[in-house]
Amino acid sequence: MNDLSAPLSPQTRRYTQKRDAILDAAAVLFNQKGLKGTTLAAVADSVGLMTNSVTYYYRKKEELATAGLLRSIASLQALVEAAATEATPQARVTRLFRLFYERAAAIAAGTSPPQMNFGDVRALTSPHVETVFGAYTTLFRKIRTLLVEDEAHRPPRADANARAHLVLSALNSTRVFIGRYDPESYGRVADRISDMLLHGLAGPGSTWTDRRLPDQAWSFTDDPAREAFLRSATRLINEQGYRGASVEKISARLNVTKGSFYHHNETKDDLVAQCFTRSYAVVRRVQAIAEQAGTTGWERTCLAAAELVRYQLSDDGPLLRNSAFAALPENLHDQMKKHLDWLAERFGSMVVDGMMDGSIRPLDSAIAAQLVNNMVNAAAELPWWIPGVTVENAAEAYARPLFVGLFAAPATD
Repeated sequence: MNDLSAPLSPQTRRYTQKRDAILDAAAVLFNQKGLKGTTLAAVADSVGLMTNSVTYYYRKKEELATAGLLRSIASLQALVEAAATEATPQARVTRLFRLFYERAAAIAAGTSPPQMNFGDVRALTSPHVETVFGAYTTLFRKIRTLLVEDEAHRPPRADANARAHLVLSALNSTRVFIGRYDPESYGRVADRISDMLLHGLAGPGSTWTDRRLPDQAWSFTDDPAREAFLRSATRLINEQGYRGASVEKISARLNVTKGSFYHHNETKDDLVAQCFTRSYAVVRRVQAIAEQAGTTGWERTCLAAAELVRYQLSDDGPLLRNSAFAALPENLHDQMKKHLDWLAERFGSMVVDGMMDGSIRPLDSAIAAQLVNNMVNAAAELPWWIPGVTVENAAEAYARPLFVGLFAAPATD
């Protein structure tokens, strides 16, 4: 009978160390360049190996990506299980974010291995995509259980799924903004995020509002064919990442030739830049209308967020996912990131207006803006996680918990 507590043999230890080094290097490259933009040769080069040394462990790139994603899921699941030892859902949420940001600080210090982001999961092919999604779904369910006090107080499945998606999305969005903070401040960031998730943003007397905005126009072109190109490309980039959305795939989805594609677009980068521009234009337009329609900072923030969540599920949507810009060429990356920051900062200004007029409680406006912005971003995935979600009920199910708190009682007529 094997002694599982026995030390590893030198050969096994070397094998494990080299495998882990490959996974660490791959995580960094996949996060920077996406699944399609990373090669086994590049991974090998980053750890000083020949390509065939990497293929000894992982024969194909998708096998390596799958292993990296499963490792990241397992790492996050361990944090969820540790948080589950707390007595109440509120304490579990606080513990989960504190543990998550402690790990982020350890990664920044180089004492914990880097973790793969999940933005490129749908770029995997079968059977890898099913394997990763199976593990990710298990993680999602564990987070959902984390938020339930006991069986007697279990919310309807749609509400429970919405809360779980909100929490998981808040964790996944860390990479978008954490770089602006000193790792020594990560604990404070964690506590502020969990406080906002638990208690919402509302000041005294503020109640959730999501009435439709007046004179809303989501389409920004008079050319229907052009709009179809941009909409199709946006959806494909969201699914398969910047490099996975090839000209051939975009053309095939629209049932047009590559020649027709290049009639409308000089390059793929040109099309991707226009997809970003289209998404940014929608968000700016909604923010501007909400600023005119709302009388307080709270109302403006609620109205803009609710309208954008609806847009994500509409026939005109979705917006281009924030994860898409990670693998962009350098000439596009910085420009698109700047626009992304502008949109978040505009939400931050609305939050500051709310704190000044008393409609939003005192809180960290920069973090609140990121939570709102990333909640809107993750709304594109609601159909996968919330059964029966529609354009009409999405904002109530998904945006409202962020504004009034994860465990606030449902709204009554």
